[in-house]
Amino acid sequence: MPVAGENVTKEAVIDRLKTVNGPDFSGNIVDLGLVSDIFIADRKVFFSITVPAERANEMEPLRAAAERVVKTMPGVAGAMVALTAEKKGGGMEAPVRPRPTPAAPPAPGPPAPARPSVPAHATHAPASRTSGRRGVPGIASIIAVASGKGGVGKSTTAVNIALGLAANGLKVGILDADVYGPSMPRLLNIRGKPQTVDGKVMRPMENYGLKVMSIGFLVEEETPMIWRGPMVMSALAQMLREVEWGELDVLVVDMPPGTGDAQLTMAQQVPLAGAVIVSTPQDLALIDARKGLNMFRKVDVPLLGIVENMSYFIAPDTGKRYDIFGHGGARREAERLGVTFLGEVPLQMEIRETSDSGEPVVVSKPDGPEAQIYRDIAAKVWQRVGEERAKSEGSAPAIVFE
Repeated sequence: MPVAGENVTKEAVIDRLKTVNGPDFSGNIVDLGLVSDIFIADRKVFFSITVPAERANEMEPLRAAAERVVKTMPGVAGAMVALTAEKKGGGMEAPVRPRPTPAAPPAPGPPAPARPSVPAHATHAPASRTSGRRGVPGIASIIAVASGKGGVGKSTTAVNIALGLAANGLKVGILDADVYGPSMPRLLNIRGKPQTVDGKVMRPMENYGLKVMSIGFLVEEETPMIWRGPMVMSALAQMLREVEWGELDVLVVDMPPGTGDAQLTMAQQVPLAGAVIVSTPQDLALIDARKGLNMFRKVDVPLLGIVENMSYFIAPDTGKRYDIFGHGGARREAERLGVTFLGEVPLQMEIRETSDSGEPVVVSKPDGPEAQIYRDIAAKVWQRVGEERAKSEGSAPAIVFE
């Protein structure tokens, strides 16, 4: 039965995937039961492949091979394939002796929403001690939005959270700290280069009520950023401290994926009010998200919560729900770690299309359900900032004179 997508059918995709060998050449990935339900929309194909968590790294060529064969199908405009360890079955649970894996080719705002409740059992990292961390004049709070790996929609989440905070009545800026892959110029449809004040301090760019700074304003979009650690740290320091931000309630920092120099620089040198972790639902993405959580805990940055992105897909033609990459993994991880679960963001064409066009859904479709999801997440984030601030202020001993 054809699925929306110019003569591309699930059956045709399955037939093509039968040409991809399973782990250790033990049959094909379809007959082994490793392929999830397949969804096709807008000529793009979405599915996941189940593998053992302990073999995730060596299975990347298999994922790439599956994605490659689908992308070459007539009528297919793109494919998104993820590895997951969530599903049971298919004979993958038993340990298998590793064999060589075939190499893959290179391939004034409205009133703030009501305060959402936080589970009574949830506990959080202690408030950040700011010793040695110098604040930025005029900025009341700095929030990091991070992920353990790339490709989970962190930047789209960060920009819509920032716009959600602004929609809830706050003065907001956003710093694109992803110096290797800056995306804010495109996401916020900003072109040109920042002006300077007396030739010393840069003025941030602005759109949709946000003040914005990104390395993408200073270099061409297709210029590769081949920078070593000290260069990254210097660039971040300049974009943070040599910018005339003015008075802001909050600065949202879109961090690079992973746990490298840029993340540690921000966490160790800036008094972060807290960090938001973005993950997709599947187990293997959560393994990377856990690394990010642990990094922030080790440097004493409060964990504001976890967002589950690409949580589910509602087919626009039938209304049927597809849990393409599993569902609820981030919520369960948040409960296990005692961290607030901030919300689920669906895998929704409207979010992707508005982001690509430079009109994020919170501003382009402010009354839509997707914008409401981001505004609710933003309200929870701001509530958590207040809780952590109160906790930090309450931890200081009171001196009473009689």
